[in-house]
Amino acid sequence: MRVVFMGTPQYAVPVLEELQAASSTEVVAVYTPPDRPRGRGREIETTPVKAAALELGIPVCQPVSFRSEEVREELASFLPDVVVVAAYGKLLPASVLELPPHGCLNIHPSLLPRYRGPSPVVSAILDGVAETGVSLMLLDEGMDTGPIVAQETYPLNGTETALFLTEELFMAGGKLLVDRLQPWVEGKLPLTAQEDSLATVTSKLERSDGAADWTQSAEHLERLQRAFTPWPGLFTQWEDKTLRLLEVCVMQIARQSGESLAPEPGEVVGLDQEDILVGIGTGEGILGLKTLQLEGRRATSASEFLRGYPHFLGSQL
Repeated sequence: MRVVFMGTPQYAVPVLEELQAASSTEVVAVYTPPDRPRGRGREIETTPVKAAALELGIPVCQPVSFRSEEVREELASFLPDVVVVAAYGKLLPASVLELPPHGCLNIHPSLLPRYRGPSPVVSAILDGVAETGVSLMLLDEGMDTGPIVAQETYPLNGTETALFLTEELFMAGGKLLVDRLQPWVEGKLPLTAQEDSLATVTSKLERSDGAADWTQSAEHLERLQRAFTPWPGLFTQWEDKTLRLLEVCVMQIARQSGESLAPEPGEVVGLDQEDILVGIGTGEGILGLKTLQLEGRRATSASEFLRGYPHFLGSQL
């Protein structure tokens, strides 16, 4: 079976590797976005999927879009039986969707129709759901609206970060894909239409989403920190600098002084826990701090941060 793979980030690489290792598939080409200059030095950076494809000896194509006839003809020249998409980042036009005889299959890290769109993993963590999963779907011209080929659930324990969960779901998706691809091509798998009335749609993250609102509950802020790892993170301002909160936890305890009154939202307080020495008041509960990073400094434990900045205690963020 001839497969063209389309993907971009590191977490899509295991899907490519699963396809390449499968005895029933031949990955004849990999499509990924063009190289771009990044950072202060403007060094040219390739996508992780391109790097993996070159290491595997697979031809790489990097069109800006599929609008031109030349680009579509190049894709057709690979004679793909099926196109597999995993976090490619581009919507495919009808001319591409209709090209392979067995369609374009997409791996989406949610149990569709829930959490369509660009941030399904973040949204699942923020909502505090007990389980999520991965969907293998047949692409159409909508955003994650195509019929379902297969799904697999994934239970959550309430400690997952978006980085960890995304990697886990795409690894599960790669295995699901390889397991179901041959039956799909042989016409043995029925399609299940999505129930649009049950659909939820996620939005693209912005850096400003990570700014802590201390009137929210400690539980919500803890979920937000995990959901926004690695980007944009949970952060606040202290002494006109950005303070990133890299590891946090929910605390339901009194202040070190023994006062029973809860601290004001945004008030930095000392705590009497051996491993959690500082926290921040919120709209409900205290957000304990484990690891911090002040703008221009390295990440440190909260106890080390207090040794360097003892006047942090009592601050109002």
